[in-house]
Amino acid sequence: MAWQASELRSGCIAGWRRAITPKVCKHLRLTLGSLSVTVVLNDSATASAVAAAAPFEAVAHRWGAEIYFGLAVTGDETEASAATVELGEVGFWPPGQALCLFFGPTPLSVGDEIRPASPVTRVGRLEGGAAVWSALSEVVEGTPVTAERLSRGD
Repeated sequence: MAWQASELRSGCIAGWRRAITPKVCKHLRLTLGSLSVTVVLNDSATASAVAAAAPFEAVAHRWGAEIYFGLAVTGDETEASAATVELGEVGFWPPGQALCLFFGPTPLSVGDEIRPASPVTRVGRLEGGAAVWSALSEVVEGTPVTAERLSRGD
């Protein structure tokens, strides 16, 4: 079976299960005002809870080069949390029950690191690279956010 290059880049087939079946990926389309971005969720329990919560609406908040918004999800407290994240990662912030999009330094970052306000559970990655990160920097406090699950063909 041939895989599309986009599947390889997004990590959707990174890892195999028995009977040579690719991992199932969950995708969300987030619309922040007029900007639409895609999130590829990982296979963690918290990411599954985020996917199950869609569709939902929220309001964007800014904290440096991070956008976060509330989400009626309780994270899995047994999952590992991260004090720093990578550019383009998406995390769930348990204290604020918020989904966080990281596209650059926050007020707590030192040097090139990206440091959330407190540890987050990694739940996925933004697709689109530098163009998306640049567009996210234009999103302002209070921008409406909508989320919907995507099928593989979207």
